[in-house]
Amino acid sequence: MVTRQTRNPVLASELDRFIDAQVIAGTGTGTSADAVAAETLTLLRDRLGRSGAATPVAWPIAGGACGVAIRAHDWSATPLRAIDTWSPQLRSTVNTVVNSPVAKVLMWGTDGLMLYNDGYARIAGGKHPAAIGARAVDVWPEQADFNRHVLGEVMRGEVMLFRDQPMTLHHDGAAHAVTLDLFYTPVHDFDGSVGGVLGTVIDNSERVAAERQLARSESELRIVTDALPVLISYIDRDYVYRFANSFYEDWVGLTPAQVVGRHVRDVIGQPAFAVRQPMMDRALAGETVTADARLPHRDGGDRASELRYIPRVEPDGAINGFYVLVFDVEERVNRTLQLERQISHRERAERQLRVLNETLEARVIREIEERRLAEAGLAQAQKMETIGKLTGGVAHDFNNLLQVVSGNLQLLGKDIAGNARAERRVSNAMAGIERGAKLAAQLLAFGRRQALEPKVVNVTQFVRGMDDMLRRAIGEAIEVETVVGGGLWNTFIDPTQIENALLNLAINARDAMEGRGKLTIELGNASLDDAYARGHMEVAAGQYVMLAVTDTGSGMAPDIIDKVFEPFFSTKSEGKGSGLGLSMVYGFVKQSGGHVKIYSEVGEGTTIKLYLPRAMGPEDVEVATSGGPIIGGTETVLVVEDDDEVRATVVEMLGDLGYGVLKAVDAGSALNVIESGVPIDMLFTDVVMPGTLKSPELARRARERIPDLAVLFTSGYTENSIVHGGRLDVGVELLSKPYTREALARKFEQVLAGQRARRRAAEGHEDAPRSDGDVPIRVLLVEDDAAIRAGAAEMLRDLGMAVIEAVSAEAALAALQARPVDVLVSDVNLPGLSGPELAEAVRMRRPGIGVVFATGDSEVALVPWDPQAILLPKPYGVEALRSAVVRAASKAAIDRPAPAETAAEGPVLMQIASDGQTRGYS
Repeated sequence: MVTRQTRNPVLASELDRFIDAQVIAGTGTGTSADAVAAETLTLLRDRLGRSGAATPVAWPIAGGACGVAIRAHDWSATPLRAIDTWSPQLRSTVNTVVNSPVAKVLMWGTDGLMLYNDGYARIAGGKHPAAIGARAVDVWPEQADFNRHVLGEVMRGEVMLFRDQPMTLHHDGAAHAVTLDLFYTPVHDFDGSVGGVLGTVIDNSERVAAERQLARSESELRIVTDALPVLISYIDRDYVYRFANSFYEDWVGLTPAQVVGRHVRDVIGQPAFAVRQPMMDRALAGETVTADARLPHRDGGDRASELRYIPRVEPDGAINGFYVLVFDVEERVNRTLQLERQISHRERAERQLRVLNETLEARVIREIEERRLAEAGLAQAQKMETIGKLTGGVAHDFNNLLQVVSGNLQLLGKDIAGNARAERRVSNAMAGIERGAKLAAQLLAFGRRQALEPKVVNVTQFVRGMDDMLRRAIGEAIEVETVVGGGLWNTFIDPTQIENALLNLAINARDAMEGRGKLTIELGNASLDDAYARGHMEVAAGQYVMLAVTDTGSGMAPDIIDKVFEPFFSTKSEGKGSGLGLSMVYGFVKQSGGHVKIYSEVGEGTTIKLYLPRAMGPEDVEVATSGGPIIGGTETVLVVEDDDEVRATVVEMLGDLGYGVLKAVDAGSALNVIESGVPIDMLFTDVVMPGTLKSPELARRARERIPDLAVLFTSGYTENSIVHGGRLDVGVELLSKPYTREALARKFEQVLAGQRARRRAAEGHEDAPRSDGDVPIRVLLVEDDAAIRAGAAEMLRDLGMAVIEAVSAEAALAALQARPVDVLVSDVNLPGLSGPELAEAVRMRRPGIGVVFATGDSEVALVPWDPQAILLPKPYGVEALRSAVVRAASKAAIDRPAPAETAAEGPVLMQIASDGQTRGYS
């Protein structure tokens, strides 16, 4: 350890420490402090001797007004003491501060005594020069807390900076709002400690004010430009957007923020940019460019636009970019085009007027003739409509009479069983009833009052299927030729009625040829245009399937053709025709939305063309009806019929079939029965009823009270209550009068089966397997191989099961809508939908149905959602097939109709009068 030696001269503390360091290091010729001092002085003397006498230099050097103020300041009265006692670090830092072109301030010591330059003096304002040597917290009392915080942090060695720091400084008697960038750095003394804080101050007040003013200007500019329905932007020399207004969002779907900074081709697309770039280059060369163009719009199309590129010329003449103005002139262009079209139309109208004036007389004559023909056509249509209403009303009453007679004859047939003579007379009477029913049907067809049940069909199969029937009807002496056009469209028509129409036309042709000649049946596609439709009343332009029947008979004169569709008009001798055949054809086709046209020449023959409306959907599948025995039922039926005799007859027939029967004379009485709470399974009501409450409304209210109630309408004349557009409303079941006991029983079985299916779907529960006493299992067999399908169907029928056959999944789904089914037996590999896909669709419609997959592929995997499906490997025998179907049926949740109970106790009847009062039970 070195013992500090005393020296007579009083030296600054830093010089004392320097000498001590030299002694410790052994520097110089001696080891004492005096020796070090002596050697140092000797060196100083020698240097001065070489350079001449030294002249004291004023310090700090230069430094402007603040340098002068610092040199003149009496520092001995401050904690810093005289300048010549300051440490080299302090002196050097102060000299740097006062000579800096940037505003700087040095706050030295813990008191933060201020030394600053001329730049800072401008910020201090009137507080200069008094602030030199003063404490910062005293100079700026309004910022005292801020300065204390900064001094405290930086004196601990932290570096601090503040960007755009807003401050309020008080000087010269006022408060001044300034915005400053402040940078604070610790200044280390010779011993490494922090002696003070060096602050650099950049006054951004003017810049910030300018930026705020610019922002206000830009905001005002944007408000103005955004209010204009014009694309406004600025593009620089690199084709980059630097400004865009909000209309860009309306036009290209991009906000201004999404446009600015992007290349033009990225905004309007490369094709549009390639077209516009030459014009942009002209603008960048100083030319103002104006052009008409079509620009892509966000709606996917192009819009007519007017482009203006205006160069931006700087004061020095440089062009750094150009302004873009795009005006949407689509409406203006459209108005111009519209005006041009109007002018063109006017010129054409003027030409036409000149032509009209030149041919006025001929046109007047032609217009008069067309009006006469139109009036004649209207009169004919009105006459046909009046006759139709008359025949429809007659047919309604006639059908009611036939129903009474028919029903009683059928009931009488049971009473006279075994009496051959009486049975023969009843049979003859029933034949008369059938002829009367046919006559009534023809009247309804002509009057367009029959309830059609149209389906999507291909007429080709009907024509070919009727070949034998037609040949038997017209005789062997008439040659029959059928011509079918390729690609024949489907048509939406009632299959039964089109067969009847074709048969009527063939019989009329036979009579016109007197049993000898040639009958040609032609099928083809046809399109009737607007011009044809305007020339024929009640014809709509469109696509049709044409069925033409041509004979080589005697033909007809024009006056006969005008009357040929009228009911009861006939060219045949008395007793050889009713005169309703063509009337029925005419009414049926018109009711179906079609058209009839006759071409005939006396001595040459006649062609009658039926135009049937085209159907765009696939052909409907025809499902064969059950031919099994009539089984009746035990459900309770409410019969609503205003005709006493008809009501009595139908009640007796239903009672004979085992049903419990309630009866009412009108809709109001029936509603009283329903609201009484008496259990009812089915409503059987006439369509045409007296009173304010009509049958359709009765059915609606009844189903509100009994949601699963089965409803069956009956009528000889439906009016428009359940038939619209000539077709039964969707979901409506109708039994036309007159009907037989068998037709009544089978229709009831069908409607009640639908009711049971709806109940099953609503309840969603499984029933116990059938006993041997239940009705046969109903199987839907789906197999595209005809031989396999025929063999399987025969085995199923031999097992006592009812079978519905289908060749594809699509046909099976159509059949499923028409008939109740207990078990689906399907091949796995089918054309179109596969077997599992079919099963999935069937499950959605009938959740409780049993499923059997018949396949020759032993590796087939059943779909995982159908664990109850039965797999039947091919080939299979009768016992394997029976076992699979029975097992599937036992798993199915199917509600089977109970067998008809004996009617020994007689039907239950309740008579409800029109006043709603109960008259008694029997």
